[in-house]
Amino acid sequence: MTPNKILRWLHRLFKQNETKLHELNYLFWECTQRCNLRCLHCGSDCASDASVSDMPFNDFLQAILPITRIYKSSDITVVITGGEPLLRHDLVLCGRTLREYGFHWGIVTNGYGYTFDIHSKLLAAGMGTITLSLDGLENNHNWLRANKKSFENAVKALDLIVSSKGLAYDVVTCVNRKNIGELSELRDFLISKKVKAWRLFTIAPIGRAANNNDMLLTSDESKQLMDFIARSRSRVRMKNNIDVKLSCEAYVGQYEERVRDSYFFCRAGINIASVLIDGSISACPNINRNFAQGNIYHDYFPEVWNSRFEIMRNRNWTKTGICADCKDYKNCNGGAMHLWNEKKETIITCINQTLK
Repeated sequence: MTPNKILRWLHRLFKQNETKLHELNYLFWECTQRCNLRCLHCGSDCASDASVSDMPFNDFLQAILPITRIYKSSDITVVITGGEPLLRHDLVLCGRTLREYGFHWGIVTNGYGYTFDIHSKLLAAGMGTITLSLDGLENNHNWLRANKKSFENAVKALDLIVSSKGLAYDVVTCVNRKNIGELSELRDFLISKKVKAWRLFTIAPIGRAANNNDMLLTSDESKQLMDFIARSRSRVRMKNNIDVKLSCEAYVGQYEERVRDSYFFCRAGINIASVLIDGSISACPNINRNFAQGNIYHDYFPEVWNSRFEIMRNRNWTKTGICADCKDYKNCNGGAMHLWNEKKETIITCINQTLK
């Protein structure tokens, strides 16, 4: 058995143990579906006048506090997402209260409304992590975000974030057909800004991106992306002290050892849960809403986490369609949950297939 095969075998055992324990350590809160941008690829189809009201913070807090009878609050990071969480007038109060109860917390933001004032207040409230979207150089970022000032504002936010010692952060980029040709320039731009962590992912054919050919990479472009990440992670590039990686979105076969720190592992429902805007209890907020396992307004959150989520923890049901006879299935287990359709009957897209 080759060293790589041994490592993959060990990783399968590791995943089995993690699944059996299913210890919660990441909890997403979809606090709003309002957004100050109307991005072309949005999977949630968010808008400034979202029909669903923001969830009252106390509803979320009271639902999750019982989980601290099982886990230490300090072992759980609450990630506040949306929509755009900066649109909540009480975001600072939400964060401060979470810290008072011992939770670590952070936000995911497009950076459009991120100012020095809000940055200072969020840090004072105990914000420990932040993820900022930057989807290309100016023209392509503004195209995807459908706003002429989006890049300018995101870069201002980036400067504030990078300058803050002790704040864990990463920049995420949605790779599409328009920006894939400028990834090297974007990497060098981020290096010039002293960015230390950059995560790239492709766009799934869901939401507004479902029928947009400018969004979805071809097979050759997918390989181009993997090769770019692999080169950027090589010893030559690492001297620039930027950690470039593929997100956890999919199994990528021959590229696994070259594009991320560890092998593919979709932790949705295993270590990751979410409370969605309507109170639904789900896993990663990117997956189809039909995968929800309960609702905080009529279910007990710890009971849902401990005794449900079987569909995520035993994924044998995914061994169908193109996955049924795939030789990589034992390592992939059907890929990422967000790539399965609402009927749980077929995978929407398989990146690994495009790379062969």
